[in-house]
Amino acid sequence: MFNKTRRKIVFTVVFSLLALMLVTLTTIYVSNRIALDRDSREMLATFAERYTLDEQTPQHDGGNRPDFKPNDKNEPREPRDDGRGKGEREFQLSTFYSVAYSESGDVLAVGGASDSLQSDESLLETAASILSKGKKSGKVGNMTYLVEERGDYTLVAMIDQTINDNNQTRLFWRMLIIGSAALAVLIVISIFVAHKIVRPLEENDKRQKRFVSNAGHELKTPIAVISANSELLKREIGENEWLDNIDYENGRMSDLVKQLLALSRAENGEIPKETVDFSKLVDGEVLPFETLAFEKGKQIGSDTEPGIFVEGNPNQLRQLVSILLDNALSHGTTDTIGLSLHKEKHHANLTVSNGAREMSAEQLSRLFERFYRTDEARNEADAHYGLGLSIAKAVAETHGGQIRAEYKDGKAVFTVSLPTKK
Repeated sequence: MFNKTRRKIVFTVVFSLLALMLVTLTTIYVSNRIALDRDSREMLATFAERYTLDEQTPQHDGGNRPDFKPNDKNEPREPRDDGRGKGEREFQLSTFYSVAYSESGDVLAVGGASDSLQSDESLLETAASILSKGKKSGKVGNMTYLVEERGDYTLVAMIDQTINDNNQTRLFWRMLIIGSAALAVLIVISIFVAHKIVRPLEENDKRQKRFVSNAGHELKTPIAVISANSELLKREIGENEWLDNIDYENGRMSDLVKQLLALSRAENGEIPKETVDFSKLVDGEVLPFETLAFEKGKQIGSDTEPGIFVEGNPNQLRQLVSILLDNALSHGTTDTIGLSLHKEKHHANLTVSNGAREMSAEQLSRLFERFYRTDEARNEADAHYGLGLSIAKAVAETHGGQIRAEYKDGKAVFTVSLPTKK
């Protein structure tokens, strides 16, 4: 139980931190990408505004960055500046390309840096691909582009994003590596914290179990003494209603102590285990309960798949089955009790169902608590103390399985899932 609690704490902490880290890193990456794309588009727009076709003659920069000269449409804007000339520096350090087409589709000019790795042929091929898309702006490969109609010619302006893309890729991998390392550290820390949180609860639970076990053993002696003295008094004075009361309450106390000790043994898990034919064991437990059911005017519908084997303690597994059947007989509101045992993948699923009054989600969640009984189940005439289902849960968990309760179609359904023998 506490191992499951530790895992839940670790999972919750790690999942929360992982989600926070992913959101943070994604925000950083996306915002950086958006900022770079915005800056590139602004510089590309500035380049296009500064572009004039009559300047596309051989010059010192190969036509990469035409000198400022207003065109007929509007006043050109300067690159966005941060007050220290950063915008202009970025503009001067960026690599621009341009291809101008006449109205008839002839190439008028091809511009690019003199030391560019892009040949005129590759630029013309990229520009043709851009025009075929029919879009005014976008990105092709590592090129961000802008298409402008200049009246007598069409300009395809491009900016090389190779460095930005490479930087983004490096940023992504660095964030991934650093994030993974941080997550690994956080997992170790969360495991340590989970142990610290659960340890007091585990120690308290151990103390409670020791108390139950010790109290059970200590009570066995006075119960036996009371029983012996009552028997001696009956021999001396004969039958007496007060002695009958003593015997009745002493018997109830004896049953309670037995159940407490059974719960203690089941929870401590200190039991020898062997390979058990669970199918035969279930059928064997059903037989005596069919007689009890007949006496109460009820019947048990059994559907058991043969050949299902589990690793466990036969006595505790019999106790588990008998608890579920006894619970169904005692609290069922219909004449029929259903029992089925089937193998699903690597688990043996034992299901016991009985008619029941509708139960709330809170009642279902508390059915396996010690000493818990629903109001309808409270009856001092029977020998039920609210420990049976707690014992069943402890036995199931000791055998590496689990038990759950559901209410559906007017029935209380208890399902035990145990790992089968491999």
